[in-house]
Amino acid sequence: QVQLVESGGGLVQAGGSLRLSCAASGRTFSSYAMSWFRQAPGKEREFVTSISRDGSSTWYADSVKGRFTISRDNGKNTMYLQMNSLKPEDTAVYYCAAKFYVRSFSRSQMNEYDYWGQGTQVTVSS
Repeated sequence: QVQLVESGGGLVQAGGSLRLSCAASGRTFSSYAMSWFRQAPGKEREFVTSISRDGSSTWYADSVKGRFTISRDNGKNTMYLQMNSLKPEDTAVYYCAAKFYVRSFSRSQMNEYDYWGQGTQVTVSS
């Protein structure tokens, strides 16, 4: 069992930055691929970014490429999302998700993931 807790959300002006964290319980954090999803009001939850178990590979949605950076610290059981040049359309609840090791899976598909956090609100004002 893995518990995920997001933090770091808040209100920021357009063009600003925020850093989200996702803290995981348990001793097997490095066994999980990790991802961030987000859900804006009235919209479906969407994939944002993903990172491999050892942090050597990352994937990004086109909408955040070049602005967001995903990282992880397996020694601290924590994943991060650095968000720069924020736009009002980035406003959403951001969720972290964990997938126990498999050789390959579809990282952008919500139903692939084993565990989810409760989410943290990010609001970007224009």
